[in-house]
Amino acid sequence: MNKREKFKTVFLYGVFICYVLFLVKLLILSRVSLSDPFNSQSTSSRSINLIPFHSIKEYISGSTENLKRFAFSNVVGNIVIFIPLGVYLPLLKKDKRVINNILFIFIMSLLVEIIQGILGIGASDIDDIILNCLGGYIGILGYKFLLLILRDEKKVHTVVTILSAIGLPALLFLLFMVKLRL
Repeated sequence: MNKREKFKTVFLYGVFICYVLFLVKLLILSRVSLSDPFNSQSTSSRSINLIPFHSIKEYISGSTENLKRFAFSNVVGNIVIFIPLGVYLPLLKKDKRVINNILFIFIMSLLVEIIQGILGIGASDIDDIILNCLGGYIGILGYKFLLLILRDEKKVHTVVTILSAIGLPALLFLLFMVKLRL
């Protein structure tokens, strides 16, 4: 591996770490202060949905404009935030099998929902896991599509590196400069 390839690999791992930190901040830390997990009110007001597509049906049948706006941002947001994970996994892992990468995305999403349930932050929802896996799958398909078009993994690596370089400033801005309160 030459210096340029090493730089691209180190850069991609750096961007991936920033992305993971962004996910942690967005999905866990933006919803809780350090004292909240010990607050009895936060743990007593847990919201857990184990019925697939229940929340999505509620959103669709909602009558108020605010609920529809929240529903759209929640559904689309849960998909969009996991698309990069679907791109980075086959790019950075030796195991490129779709099923293994989907399983990894499922486990990560499940862990987030379990943490939210235990800490009483946000809402633990099976629909979020489904939507996150859909987003990850879209990312995997995007990676496969780039591989099909470019026919060379090194070229895909370069394209994703360029796209990451463009997206990194925005990600860093969101991670460090904006106080995410959703």
